[in-house]
Amino acid sequence: MKQSAGILVYRKKGSGVEVLLAHPGGPFWAKKDVWSIPKGELGDGEEALAAARREFEEELGVLPPHGDVIELGTTKQPGKINHIWAVEGDLDISKFQFGSLVKLQWPPRSGEYIEFPENDKAAWFDLAKAKTKLFKAQVDFIDRLVEKLGLTISEIDNKPPDQQTLL
Repeated sequence: MKQSAGILVYRKKGSGVEVLLAHPGGPFWAKKDVWSIPKGELGDGEEALAAARREFEEELGVLPPHGDVIELGTTKQPGKINHIWAVEGDLDISKFQFGSLVKLQWPPRSGEYIEFPENDKAAWFDLAKAKTKLFKAQVDFIDRLVEKLGLTISEIDNKPPDQQTLL
C-alpha cells in the first residue's frame, strides 16, 4: 500500500486557530472546492517525517515552519496510508510557488498530455471550515489537532467562520 506524509501548519488567530490547506491543481480539480493537507508519497526507505518536510517544500515552494512537531498519527484512504504532523507557524502564502508539476493525459484517452502544478493555491481556514473543505479521509487530523491543542469541538463549531485568506 502506498504511503504519504504531510505537515499541517496551524496558527493562532485571535481566539481561534487556523490551518493551512492546499488546493489540488489541474483540470479535474479546477471547479471542485476540495482541499488537502500538503503531503506526498514517501520515497523508498525514506523516513515519514523527512518525507513530510520534503513534500511540503515541493508542493508549496517554501520550507515548512521550524518548531516542535505534533504527531497526528495516520489514516487510511483508498490505496494509501497518510502520516501527518502539525507544526505552528504563520507563513505568508503570497510567497508560495506552486512549481511541482504533474504530467497528465488530458482529456482522458486523447493521447495529448498537459503539465500543471500539483497544487494551484493555498489558503488559511478556521478549523470548522477546514473540516468542510478537506478530503474526507483527512478530516480526522483536524479533530486530532484540536485534541492535542486542548481545544474543544464546541469552541470551534460555535465560532462564526472567519474570512478565508487565499492566495
